[in-house]
Amino acid sequence: MKEKPKVVIATHNLDKTKEILSILSSHGNDIDFISGAEINSWVEPEEDGDTIEENAIIKALAASRATGLIALADDTGLEVDALNGSPGVLSSRYAGVNATYENNYRKLLREMMGIPFNDRTARFITIVACTRGEERLFISDGILNGYISEEPRGKYGFGYDPVFFIPSFGKTLAELSPDEKNRISHRSIAFTNAYKMLTSLYKKGEL
Repeated sequence: MKEKPKVVIATHNLDKTKEILSILSSHGNDIDFISGAEINSWVEPEEDGDTIEENAIIKALAASRATGLIALADDTGLEVDALNGSPGVLSSRYAGVNATYENNYRKLLREMMGIPFNDRTARFITIVACTRGEERLFISDGILNGYISEEPRGKYGFGYDPVFFIPSFGKTLAELSPDEKNRISHRSIAFTNAYKMLTSLYKKGEL
């Protein structure tokens, strides 16, 4: 029987790793996914790309080079229309290099003060890059549209989830259970597409 390909999730962030592995495992077991949070053989690179896609590629290449494995890396940006697309590529460090999740969303809420709800439209964009050594295998993406709430709500999730409101649910992402979130999220869409691409390459004998 052909050995399953090993693919490392190229992040040391425990929150992201747990969510990503949950998404991927829900689609089958054709691929052996390895938690990057348990591997210390690489230093996460500086995310100095000009776009979300560039940062995803930078992270995937660093992990793939260091581990010798196929790597999946994602980068996510929150684009707020009233702020001309900010924080965008700077989402994870919006309030500074060492900002916490709360630091970032509190800064966002301050900058959105006084803006009426109908003008608080926003979207999450996740880009997933897959690399093998220096080879770029594919890019996949996922988008989730919503609004920025006026105050944080919910106990689940991380990042900007407490202030990202989904009209169809009447809740923020942080008020959705992990299973509910993983059925609709930008990251779920992007990694579901990535899983399909990986299994297609595997079945064609290209992994």
